[in-house]
Amino acid sequence: MDETEGAVRCIEQGAEDYVGKPIDLVLLRARLRACLNKKRLYDLESEYRREIERHNHALEEQVRDQVKEISSTQLAAIFAMSKLAESKDPETGEHLERMREYCVVLSRELARQPAYASVVTPEFHDNIYAASPLHDIGKVGIPDRVLLKPGKLSEEEWLVMRQHPLIGADTLRAVDRQYPGNQFIRTGIDIAQCHHERWDGSGYPNGLRAQEIPLAARILALGDVYDALTSRRCYKDKFSHQESRSIIVDQAGRHFDPDVVKAFLEREEEFVRIRNHFQDPDEA
Repeated sequence: MDETEGAVRCIEQGAEDYVGKPIDLVLLRARLRACLNKKRLYDLESEYRREIERHNHALEEQVRDQVKEISSTQLAAIFAMSKLAESKDPETGEHLERMREYCVVLSRELARQPAYASVVTPEFHDNIYAASPLHDIGKVGIPDRVLLKPGKLSEEEWLVMRQHPLIGADTLRAVDRQYPGNQFIRTGIDIAQCHHERWDGSGYPNGLRAQEIPLAARILALGDVYDALTSRRCYKDKFSHQESRSIIVDQAGRHFDPDVVKAFLEREEEFVRIRNHFQDPDEA
């Protein structure tokens, strides 16, 4: 009957909804549709979780098999695995090749500054060169319906996409637990998790700011944005170097570490050379 005590008792015993007598068929159908939609969304969410877990497990196995020792052969295998992750996006082209070159150029320029001389060592150069291809490896755990969607992402889809830094970092942490003490993997974790953080704290996934963001991730962030700006996408034409340069300079102290921007300005001719040398197939 249509009274509060009965409704409360039903809800407490696990009912999803309550319809009082006499039954209104229009209301009944609306309540049923709402319950069915809730169940459908719950099932979709559960399936996405399972899919991400399957991807994570598979990726952990692949990485674990490749990084027990770091050698030139193993680095080649890791790079190939990163390319496999990138291959899910048909627009990436020579992105990984350019990224590692950009990172080394910036780190070498920073090493010339006294404040970074003791940090940006030859080992740092080697690690960032080798680890930079892993920055987006977490995208393997993003469903294709989100990763390859041609239009604008919905708020829910954007939340899913923003998980890729955590997925990548968690995968590499599993490798680090199995084979601890490898600085290359530690650099990969920093890059994978923090390359979408911003100097002013407005980035994701953790809203880190300034020097809370690992240096390797601050370096890669600039290279990643420069490469996106100077590349053609389905939703935009590529920007010129000068247009991209202006955007980066404007974002110094907001998106980017000001010191990394200064290093970029000192070496911008090398960025142009790298961009021209590693052209995407549709640009050759």
